[in-house]
Amino acid sequence: MNRPLVLLGLTLLLAQPTPSGAVPMTNDPKGFENIAWGSALRSRPDLEVTREDPHVVEYRLKGTVPAFAGIPVESIRLSAVDEQFARVTVRYHGENTHKRIMLYLEREFGPIERIPGQMMRGLNQQYNWRGSDSEINLTYQASTERGFIFLDSRTLAPRFNDQITDSAE
Repeated sequence: MNRPLVLLGLTLLLAQPTPSGAVPMTNDPKGFENIAWGSALRSRPDLEVTREDPHVVEYRLKGTVPAFAGIPVESIRLSAVDEQFARVTVRYHGENTHKRIMLYLEREFGPIERIPGQMMRGLNQQYNWRGSDSEINLTYQASTERGFIFLDSRTLAPRFNDQITDSAE
């Protein structure tokens, strides 16, 4: 066998990027808990402002214990950019909570593609679902048992980046 050709083939194979695209979403929520993307949040009596700057306002649900899909979590924040609802951020803790959330997300939005050789457990895990209007990104840090879920409007969430200056001030 021609050793240089084998090495060239291996080099080309290893140089190819590993596909890590999002799973196609089977059931796009088009918002969160019956609040459509783009909605005005300021006038909602069930929300209160937790952080505000000229372009981005963050809210939390009033008088409720934070829960995502009926699963207790640390916090849920709804964010609006230029008065339009664009993102939900969920923070949670614990491996059991992570397993329950993953089961819900896979059942509701589509199963994770399990590619042979892919590591489904690890120090940092990331999962993505993409629909026509929404995108869900979950990151779980196994070493600290911390999880973060971002539910985004695909058209409005990129506007958060417009608010970041070049100097990051």
